[in-house]
Amino acid sequence: MSDPAPNKSARTNPRRNKSGRLHTVQVGQRRTLVKGMAVSGLQDLYFLSMTSSWREFYGSVAALFVLLNMLFATLYMLIPDGITNLSPAGFWGAFFFSVETLATVGYGDMHPAVPATHALATVEVFTGMMSTAVITGLTFARFARPRARIIASRSMVICKYEGRTVLMLRAANARKSLIVQASAQLYLLMQQRSAEGIALRRLHDLQLVRSVHPMFFLSWTLMHTIDESSPLYGHSAESLAVHGAELILTIVGSDEITTQELRSRHHYTHQEIRWNHVFEDILSVDEEGREHVDYERLHLTRLQ
Repeated sequence: MSDPAPNKSARTNPRRNKSGRLHTVQVGQRRTLVKGMAVSGLQDLYFLSMTSSWREFYGSVAALFVLLNMLFATLYMLIPDGITNLSPAGFWGAFFFSVETLATVGYGDMHPAVPATHALATVEVFTGMMSTAVITGLTFARFARPRARIIASRSMVICKYEGRTVLMLRAANARKSLIVQASAQLYLLMQQRSAEGIALRRLHDLQLVRSVHPMFFLSWTLMHTIDESSPLYGHSAESLAVHGAELILTIVGSDEITTQELRSRHHYTHQEIRWNHVFEDILSVDEEGREHVDYERLHLTRLQ
């Protein structure tokens, strides 16, 4: 499957790309420098709000709160004798009056004295109400968004299993809840050139021995058989490096408790494939017959 044709509606305005500046786009561990694409800026505020950390999110909200009050305080200072009982006198009194107005607290000690201040206070109250609604909505959306805690092994292995050559990797559910009807898909992305000399990044499906897990609770070993029908057939570590091969694993399932859909994506480069290696065991049984799972051994491999 070749790369899709560009969507005309998604094209950027060339007038915004004259600078030719580079910016970084990162998906998982893959980082790409992009030139000639306008940065969305304010259009992606929702995306930035949803993907930033809680510290960054509330740090930005606090900084916006301070800046907004400083702006309105400056505007209040432009109105002579616009605030009755201004305390303390000067800018900081106007700043604290702005805080009370923006938060709709209204202690009553300071209040507008002239129509211009009343009009400005009306604008600020409206701004505060809208800001509160937006921040509350974003906080709820961040809190309610399901987060999959699916761990994947740091590397893949290619080894012999029951007389067949297989590509193998492991995944584990780091939550205590059960993921039902988990579905896994594995893709191979390679740089290839056609007979006509056209270079394309092609995406190949890698058929898994078992792609559905009805009850994904502890660990899951995923295998792809490398035979004549596999896109990996006949390749070596050197040839995968020449083609810049990358592998993408996606796992989708439903949390049994919340019934929300969980999604997880993991990315591997050709350098993270260990040839002729096998994974160390993570399951063991003690003397009392109890099963033990050691997630610290999830990433360990050894020569076959």
